[in-house]
Amino acid sequence: MRPGHAAGAKTFPALSEVAVIRIPKTEYARRRKALMAQMEPNSIAILPAAPVHVRNRDVEHAYRQDSDFQYLSGFPEPDAVIALIPGREHGEFVLFCRERNPERELWDGLRAGQEGAIRDFGADDAFPITDIDEILPGLIEGRSRVYYAIGTHAEFDQQLLEWINTIRSKARQGAQPPREFVALEPLLHEMRLIKSAAEIKVMRYAAEVSARAHVRAMQACQPGLHEYDLEAELEYVFRKGGSRQVAYESIVGSGRNGCILHYRENEAPLRDGELVLIDAGCEIDCYASDITRTFPVNGRFSAEQKAIYELVLAANLEAFRHIAPGRHWAEAHEATVRVITAGLVELGLLEGEVDALIQSEAYKPFYMHRAGHWLGMDVHDVGDYKIGGQWRVLEPGMCLTVEPGIYIAPDNESVPAPWRGIAVRIEDDVVVTRDGCEVLTSGVPKTVVEIEALMAAAARSPA
Repeated sequence: MRPGHAAGAKTFPALSEVAVIRIPKTEYARRRKALMAQMEPNSIAILPAAPVHVRNRDVEHAYRQDSDFQYLSGFPEPDAVIALIPGREHGEFVLFCRERNPERELWDGLRAGQEGAIRDFGADDAFPITDIDEILPGLIEGRSRVYYAIGTHAEFDQQLLEWINTIRSKARQGAQPPREFVALEPLLHEMRLIKSAAEIKVMRYAAEVSARAHVRAMQACQPGLHEYDLEAELEYVFRKGGSRQVAYESIVGSGRNGCILHYRENEAPLRDGELVLIDAGCEIDCYASDITRTFPVNGRFSAEQKAIYELVLAANLEAFRHIAPGRHWAEAHEATVRVITAGLVELGLLEGEVDALIQSEAYKPFYMHRAGHWLGMDVHDVGDYKIGGQWRVLEPGMCLTVEPGIYIAPDNESVPAPWRGIAVRIEDDVVVTRDGCEVLTSGVPKTVVEIEALMAAAARSPA
């Protein structure tokens, strides 16, 4: 059956009918302007691109641009450096990058070159990266402040210090080295925390593609397959949707493997009577999605599985009621802790008074992580969770996950045997709106009735 057409699933248009959403070039210009407006006069900001990482011998890992560099430029190539210089007469956005090289492009693909950097990526000036030692010190000289993320790129740190020392060595000739270095992250990461309409549009599309993938995995699941079979279904849909990379390594944990929070092997057989927990999302234009769903391998929840699942779902839904402007970051998590603790008491898996159990963190052997994290260009995105020691107040445009879970270890002898090895997590992506929140990942079924109906319809359909 085609994904998205079984009972309980959202109906999606065919992937071929959907254009991949991208950040418009005007957005990058707006971001650079906004950052430079916060910089002190007579300053310069410097950002290097992500380096290429060797996987083994002559093979490189798939290249992914540094998120901060991407945020300000959209420039996808390695061996590049951005210099932002507010008020510079000959242009404020300077980009150093590789030159065009037909021989290397034959092997490695096309390069923008200096002309493309200006024409396609909005640079005011562009220079060959091979000339950076001669040109960048002159752009730094005379600037009183350098904004830079010290400690993030060790090799570039050393290179930058050498340029500063070159300027200092010419002080007797009138050269003026910078007086101070200032961390760039506080300015830039505050900008990244609040998503624009264009960013939310991309993230909404990434969530839709990932939703399709989770639906397809549910429909394909049956005893006798392996975890990697479902991973393959996920990544097929990701790629068909225009995603070049997963947002993180997919987790497909069946049975007791679901109790391993960052399970990675994805090799075990899918056994009748067990649950499978899938935590997976694609990346679109460097923006992540992050979805977790848990469902029965055979399409039918046992009584114990259903009880735990519906408790986690209740916590997931309750969290949404605590996400809105003016609410603080931890309220949603605290709400999930209360729902889960009370539910575990009702099921007889914890004993005691709910408030006291919360105070003593008696729930933590079952629910050991927080209910979410910031989401954006990084799956665990940038942004402070506390300001001045207090939990941050939510604002429109903030994107976060909601992911309560219950994990009953296979060797937990404090609970009856039928409960052991059950692991359930339900995760959605959420954006804070003016009057509450929007769930971006609602395209994946998550009630017991919807999941069982979806999987039953898929099982009845011809392959």
